[in-house]
Amino acid sequence: MVAMRNFSARETEWLLELDGIELAPFWRRATAFVLDSVFMVVSLLAVLGLGALLYLQIRVWQGHPVPVHTHVSLTPEDFGFTSADSTANLDEKGKRVKEALDLLVPIFYFGLLTWKGKGRTPGKWLLKIRVVSLVHRHLTLWHAIERALGYGAAALEFGFGFIQFFIHPYHRCVQDRIAETIVVTESGYQQMQFKSEHKLLPDEDNVAETHIADEALPPTPKAQL
Repeated sequence: MVAMRNFSARETEWLLELDGIELAPFWRRATAFVLDSVFMVVSLLAVLGLGALLYLQIRVWQGHPVPVHTHVSLTPEDFGFTSADSTANLDEKGKRVKEALDLLVPIFYFGLLTWKGKGRTPGKWLLKIRVVSLVHRHLTLWHAIERALGYGAAALEFGFGFIQFFIHPYHRCVQDRIAETIVVTESGYQQMQFKSEHKLLPDEDNVAETHIADEALPPTPKAQL
């Protein structure tokens, strides 16, 4: 991102274009969040299951015996742990892994998918709503990560961060206020895109090129009196 030496009010132009856009209702946002949570858990379980099977297959390739049990669950010995590894140590390692997953998985799911989906996760895509930045014409990766972290902040407030939807005049929850975003309907977003003269405003690498192009334009002739 190009560092600006002087303040630029480009956000004002973007806010004027957003004026009048339809905000997403609560039931759509809540349903999309529930669907995304289900997708996230199912995806995590699938990845962990495939990872465990791959790890066991690698151990078989290395000459370890194939685990055979009459029950479904596997034992720690199947994954290379010995009796010397106490239950307390395994529980401690499992706790650390769980804490890491609790932090990284939501950030990866909501942050990366919101960014790659241009404001839409799978749940938001199904409910036809979209996250829109109030300061950029496109949602940056950092904004998406900030918003993903905002879910944790909202949960730490015993859910009050989500209840702020009914308090804030523009239905902005904690995650929206942290990332400076709003959630709008897809139909409202498409209508705004249709009436917009330019869909994207360069706010990163193309800023310098835009300034150079503006300087290269011939001066506007003054009206003769």
